[in-house]
Amino acid sequence: MSSSQGTFVWYDVMTTDSKAAETFYRDVVGWRTQDSGLSDRSYTILSVGETPIGGLMPLPAEARAAGAQPVWSGYVAVDDVDAMAAKVKGAGGSIHRAPEDIPGIGRFAYVADPHGAGFILFKGASSAQPQPPAPGTPGHVGWRELHAGDGPAAFAFYSKLFGWTKGEAMDMGPMGVYQLFAIGGVPSGGMMTKNAAMPKPTWLYYFNVDDIEAAGARVKDKKGQVLNGPMAVPGGSWIIQCRDPQGAMFALLGPKR
Repeated sequence: MSSSQGTFVWYDVMTTDSKAAETFYRDVVGWRTQDSGLSDRSYTILSVGETPIGGLMPLPAEARAAGAQPVWSGYVAVDDVDAMAAKVKGAGGSIHRAPEDIPGIGRFAYVADPHGAGFILFKGASSAQPQPPAPGTPGHVGWRELHAGDGPAAFAFYSKLFGWTKGEAMDMGPMGVYQLFAIGGVPSGGMMTKNAAMPKPTWLYYFNVDDIEAAGARVKDKKGQVLNGPMAVPGGSWIIQCRDPQGAMFALLGPKR
């Protein structure tokens, strides 16, 4: 098993207005944007300095017709996309897009856990592993959070697939238990049963910023919404949960200056 199996390696957003979303995230998070140059699809690369971290693409018309909304997705590295997609299905999940190749880039499948939270299985064409950034580096993803259909069942599903391990479990009172998880021993995110206000189970990704209040002001200034926060989290950071102008949920993580 490769050392990267089960780690998040990429993030992208499917959106109804690529140009507007590109401008929004460039202004709010500070990413550089450039066209991927892929001949068969429209895809914009999002980078922190010279380091690509994710992408942005149009929500396909057929997905939109079927009721799909703009959404961020995380890519989880696997050794064999086809075998892992079969495991997802065998564990009660679903395959929304069967495994396919992106020439020269890798192979992927778009899948969902048994309660419907989507994510992407990915195996890159190159085995080179980028060096992980220092924790808190602005523009990189600092936390991954699953608002699950059923927290304990979701943890069992992901841990069986990817070997994620339990960290601390925090009792949030009426909100239920927030279960931290580690990937390869590194605290990487949390899971909890979603609250009633969240329309459906979903993954939420937290992008690091260097000043949470300034970032929140940029979100509002650029016509996004701050849904929750700023809230203090363990370790001295603050978070806000947001929606971009096209409707995709994301979150920001950083200090108060």
